[in-house]
Order: sequence, then C-alpha cells, then structure tokens
Amino acid sequence: MEILSYRAFTTPDSNPRSGNMAGVVIDAEALSGEDMLRIAAELGYSETAFLNEVTSTSARVRYFTPLDEIPFCGHATIASGVALSHRGAGPVLAFHTNVGEVLVDVTPGAATLTAVETVVEPLDDELLDLLLAALRLSRGDLDPALPAAFIRGANPHPIVFVGPDVLASLDHDHAAVLALQNREAWNGTVPVVHRHSPTHFVSRNPFPRGGIREDPATGSAAAGLGSYLRAGGHVELPAVIRIEQGAETGRPSLLVVEIPLQGRIRVTGTASVS
Repeated sequence: MEILSYRAFTTPDSNPRSGNMAGVVIDAEALSGEDMLRIAAELGYSETAFLNEVTSTSARVRYFTPLDEIPFCGHATIASGVALSHRGAGPVLAFHTNVGEVLVDVTPGAATLTAVETVVEPLDDELLDLLLAALRLSRGDLDPALPAAFIRGANPHPIVFVGPDVLASLDHDHAAVLALQNREAWNGTVPVVHRHSPTHFVSRNPFPRGGIREDPATGSAAAGLGSYLRAGGHVELPAVIRIEQGAETGRPSLLVVEIPLQGRIRVTGTASVS
C-alpha cells in the first residue's frame, strides 16, 4: 500500500501552494471502511481517494472526507489519475466509483474526468431563503440572469450566482450551512459563483459537511456548473470555460470545463505530488 499527497487543479504559474490537496492511497485492499476513514482524518485533506483492484486500465475507487465516505470527489479523481499515470497506467482509465463508472484520460501531469449524467432542477424558494441566510447573503446579492438551482450529479450541489464584489466578502455561517447540509443530505459543496465573462467564472465552495470551512477546488461542482450553463442556455455551445477557485483559502486553483452540444461534461486539471 502506498499513501501519496497530491495538489490537484493547480495553476499554470507554478505556485507551490496552488491546487486542492488530496490523499491518494493505492493498493488499499487490506483496509476496512473504518481504516479508510481514519487515514482520511489523519491526512486532514478535504478528500482522500482509496484505490483497489488497480490495473493498467481501471481501478475501484472510494472517497472519504475526514468525517465520512462520500460518493465521488473530482479533485481526488484528477490526483488519482495522475498518480496511476506515473505508474504506467492509461492513457484512459475506468474508475469504478459509488456513482458508477467514471472515465479519466490521464498523463503524468494532468487528467480529464468525464462526469456522470447530471440533472439540473430549480431550487425551492423556501430552501433558497434558508441557504442565503446560512451564507449570510440576501436576494439582492444574487445575479438575476443566472437563477439559483440544484444540481444532481456525482454529488448534490445547490448553486447560487452572485453579482460583483460579493465573493470577496463572503463569510458564511459554518454551523448554519452544516445544519442545512445535514438536513438535506447534501454531500457536496455549496458553490457560490460569479460570472466574470461568458466563459470565465470565479467560485467559492463552503463545505462544512466535509469537515472544512471551504473547498479550494471542486471538480464535481465544476461539472455541475457546465451542466447548468448548457441546460439553461447560458453559454454558446460547444464551450470551454475556466473556473478560478480557492484564492481565499490560500490555495488558488484552476478548473477547465468542456461543455459539448450534447453528451457528458468533461473537467480537466493539472496535478503534482506534494
């Protein structure tokens, strides 16, 4: 068994603190679920991936936060793909996860995951008000051109879009967001997003349910954003969008999302061992 630490969704400027930290545990067959949770808590990253049944073309993958097992994690998937590429695997890997098969194109420096099917739904008005209160936001902070929604993909994400200058001062109520995530069984982050241009977005992702205040880079939320933009006709297709995330956590990150006319969304990121 090998335990590795990776930075995923790093920025192109070689910043040694860029990217979201992820644990990657390879050849974890001997570990129970309790062992995996313990190791994830000891590492202390937002998520750690545990890889079993590893071959040159596939692996069984489970994901753990410091608090619980979750169905999927985008940045740990990117990290795992790059880690296996260094072992000679690829160029395409089939990751068998709790949400189904996820195909990952891998190189020793980057990976691209193909997201599972995603459904975009309106966010109930009463639930939106509760969420805004937990985020310490008001309806006046929202971008009227991009209505709040609920994304059901690899992880469930409520997503809200805000106007200029809102993200810089975002200071969510950690306990209130956690209570709402627990009540609604939201295993994913809560993306709060600003659109700078049609293809350039900035996102902050509170994640109390994952045992941290804010996630520096969230691949499943990025895939969800791509699905949202396509479903609502908010972007000219096909499109490639850039998402900046994590600067406020001290870990600036870059996620690149491919949105085809039809078919599955793809999310690309670079990664390096830490």
